Amino acid sequence: MKALKEWATVVKALENGNQTVLLRKGGILETASGFNVEAANFALFPTYEHQDNASLKSQYYGYLSDAREGKPKDGYNRITSIAQVVEEHDISSIEKIEQLSPFHIWSDSYIVERMNWMPSKPMKVVFLKVFKIASTEIPVLPDYHGCKSWIELNVNPEVGTSVLSDIELQQQLEEFRRIVN
Repeated sequence: MKALKEWATVVKALENGNQTVLLRKGGILETASGFNVEAANFALFPTYEHQDNASLKSQYYGYLSDAREGKPKDGYNRITSIAQVVEEHDISSIEKIEQLSPFHIWSDSYIVERMNWMPSKPMKVVFLKVFKIASTEIPVLPDYHGCKSWIELNVNPEVGTSVLSDIELQQQLEEFRRIVN
C-alpha cells in the first residue's frame, strides 16, 4: 500500500478530526515535479523531523508533545490511520490558502513559508476522509528515508472507522468547495 509521509503532529490532528486538508508542494527530492497525489487511498506514515511549535497554531502544541512522547522505538514506525482523497486542487492564491486555515493546524507563518518555497508552483490542496485503524508497527526500511512524500509499505490494513461522521465531513467539504472553486 502507498503511504504518505506526514508530520506525526498532523497525523494526530487528522485522526482527531481537527484537520481535513493537506497543503503540499512536495519534498526536497520533488522540486522538479512538485507534489502529486499518487494514490486515492493511502496509509499515513508519521514522521518526526522538521516539526516545531512555530509551525503550528498554538492550540495544537500539545499534539507535538504527544507525538514526541509517543514516538515508536528506533527502527520502527506505527501506522494508525489511512486516508482517502475526496478532492484535490492546485491553488496559487494566498487569499484562498488563508481562507483554508480552519481546515488545518499549521501557523500562518508556516503557510507563508510554504507558499514562498518554489513560488512558481501552486500549492496542492487535498481534502481527505481519514479512517482510524488498528495500530500496526512496521520496521522502517532504508527506502523510507529521505525527503520524499510517498513510499510503498508492505501492509494492507482494514478500512477502519471514519474519524468524522458523514454529516460532519459533508459540511466541511461544502465549505472547502466554496473556498477553492
